[in-house]
Amino acid sequence: MQMLLTETMPGLFNYWIVIVLMMIGFYTVIAHDNLVKKIIGLNIFQTSVFIFYISMGQITGSTAPILMHGAAGQQAVYAHPLPQVLILTAIVVGLSTTALALALVVRIHEAYGSIEEDDILAADYQRGTQESQKEQERMARARAAERHASRDADDGREQDEDAPDS
Repeated sequence: MQMLLTETMPGLFNYWIVIVLMMIGFYTVIAHDNLVKKIIGLNIFQTSVFIFYISMGQITGSTAPILMHGAAGQQAVYAHPLPQVLILTAIVVGLSTTALALALVVRIHEAYGSIEEDDILAADYQRGTQESQKEQERMARARAAERHASRDADDGREQDEDAPDS
């Protein structure tokens, strides 16, 4: 048991941090109704994925993938640069996605006057029922106009102007 705690646990510390951050981010997204808090939760979750990939690409005893000259460069063990490059790209994409999400939250606040999910859903439902009532009124007017138009419709036959109307 002592060996497990002293040798294995420190080696898995990054993975424990990944799990904790994932759960915190996931809980934040599910538990909060505030859209900004949901975005923060997604960013925490995303950060845990970044740490996970960097931890997977770690090589024990390696140095940064920068070439060294001389005898030290011949014996050096370099970390694989691909996971690091991919994570840098993912950070840029994540930042752009966060900026877009915050811009959408601003637009939602302008449209609905709130950034709370329950308030937005209630306002959207109310707006939807008002629109469906307007749509029903429009359909009723269209049916009435259609009935009126069918009485006055041209049946396609030519009428003689000299002939008496029947």
